[in-house]
Amino acid sequence: MIAGARLAVPRWIVAVAVVGALFVVLPLVAMALRVDWAHFLPLIASPSSLDALLLSLRTSLLATAGCLVLGVPMAIVLARVPFAGQRVVRAIVLLPLVLPPVVGGLALLALYGRRGLLGGALDVAFSTPAVVIAQTFVALPFLVLSLEGALRSAGERYEAVAATLGARPSAVLFRVTLPLVLPAVVSGAILSFARALGEFGATLTFAGSLQGVTRTLPLEIYLQRETDPDAAVALSLVLVAVAIAVVAVAHGAGERVQPWRARRRTRASTARTAA
Repeated sequence: MIAGARLAVPRWIVAVAVVGALFVVLPLVAMALRVDWAHFLPLIASPSSLDALLLSLRTSLLATAGCLVLGVPMAIVLARVPFAGQRVVRAIVLLPLVLPPVVGGLALLALYGRRGLLGGALDVAFSTPAVVIAQTFVALPFLVLSLEGALRSAGERYEAVAATLGARPSAVLFRVTLPLVLPAVVSGAILSFARALGEFGATLTFAGSLQGVTRTLPLEIYLQRETDPDAAVALSLVLVAVAIAVVAVAHGAGERVQPWRARRRTRASTARTAA
């Protein structure tokens, strides 16, 4: 393609894209117009609202850490290790993406509840750890899906070169594989954080709604909707603002990591040429 030339896009595609953008933006605009801006700070600064916001941020960060610890190895195994029943395992791992959150909460309750399979040794239901477990359960597939796709797209040639040069499997993993897909790790982690922050159904079913203990911001919004609609709208706008910031950070982080990824590819290509 000639340098500077722009790819032509049919006008009807642009029109449909505009409609899609309005479909997402207009409800948010309508919600912003309903906010009582004169009393915005008092509405979001009540003790219960602040407790819910701080709890959501804390548990979402812990859930994101759990997604990284569990999700990165899972994605690597699914992308790099062929085994019998791989498609079934992948479907089960990604199941929380389509599973109704309430069903997920009931499943967690059946495992970790007082009468669950692990209830005698690990009864964490209706506690802050239950919130983290529920958020990790629903957010984990986002990291696995993002990272597995990146690993498959990157291929195995750079890892093969490193192994040919005598690098051990762990060295290949930490010096070649993970740096190569670092943008996917970063974006997957941030998307997992956003999903954990907005989790509602599984948290309510498995952890309940106790102020300062398990009542996250989505649960607080749901409760305020019945008693104080203005506060619910104001808190919803706060959650939207946080979500927009998270997406912006994810996009910016991916762009900042791209030059590092290019350098790693250049080094790996040089090593392959030398070999």
